Amino acid sequence: MKHFNHFYQQIATNRLGHWLNTLPAQLSDWHENNLHGEFKHWQKTLDALPVVSTDASIDIVNTVKVGELGDLDQGQFKRLENLMKKFKPWRKGPYHIHGLHIDTEWRSDFKWDRLAEHISDLSGKYVLDIGCGSGYHLWRMRGAGAKFVVGIDPTQLFLMQFNAIKHFIDDDQVHLLPLGVEQLPELKAFDTVFAMGVLYHRRSPIDFLYQLKAQLVKGGELVLETLIVDGDENTVLVPGERYAKMRNVWFLPSEKAMCAWLERCGFSNVRVVNTDITAIDEQRKTQWIDTESLQDFLDPDDSSKTIEGYPAPKRAIFIANT
Repeated sequence: MKHFNHFYQQIATNRLGHWLNTLPAQLSDWHENNLHGEFKHWQKTLDALPVVSTDASIDIVNTVKVGELGDLDQGQFKRLENLMKKFKPWRKGPYHIHGLHIDTEWRSDFKWDRLAEHISDLSGKYVLDIGCGSGYHLWRMRGAGAKFVVGIDPTQLFLMQFNAIKHFIDDDQVHLLPLGVEQLPELKAFDTVFAMGVLYHRRSPIDFLYQLKAQLVKGGELVLETLIVDGDENTVLVPGERYAKMRNVWFLPSEKAMCAWLERCGFSNVRVVNTDITAIDEQRKTQWIDTESLQDFLDPDDSSKTIEGYPAPKRAIFIANT
């Protein structure tokens, strides 16, 4: 909770001060009543991470990298590797920590490269990333010049992974809170809101879009990435019990349907800036996850389909303004 107290102190003096009306009570309830059974063990692992010289080089502009191989002696390096592996599975990344390559399941840098040239300049901006996972893109947003970066994700392991990386990148302008989007009040305070890989997990996508809009300042920018299917403005796939072995997939719209949803919710200047079929080199098994990945989710005889027979994952990035 000390980390959250520092966050409260920061927002008390910036444009997010009104969040203090609800946030401390929510996080206090989370800490008292909703901690994961492994939370104390994860915290001990965090506390055991090595303390390294604060003058280590940091690159969050081109990647997420701290220090170099050789900063730690062999014993320290092995200890670092063993400790970081206690936070498996690592889904989003990659990270490079004093020569340790955390080769995450997703190459999240690929997604960043696809969207970076299309978004508004983040310099000096307040940025919110909804469903941020372990926070890889939070660091890239900060590296792109954002003034204050907040990610929310209710998965507690992601919070611990983020804190493990933040142990080595001492930047108090980057934060992750263990919240779901439904817990956000209408802040209307962020210049840019990112929501990537979340919409298809929401039972009510229209309500979700209104929740995103409610976080933005007037004239703010939404960057939304989601699974799509081919079709016209009326095409929306509602899968059965599973899609690509995921249980919680509800709505996969076409590009035109997604644009229509955004416009119906009052967004303007709606555009599609990228479409991409998820490839094996972007989502795959590594020694950092110990679970199945994309190759296991596709039809072994026809990679254009999921194992259930639906169209294979295809993603699009939409940008819109309030």
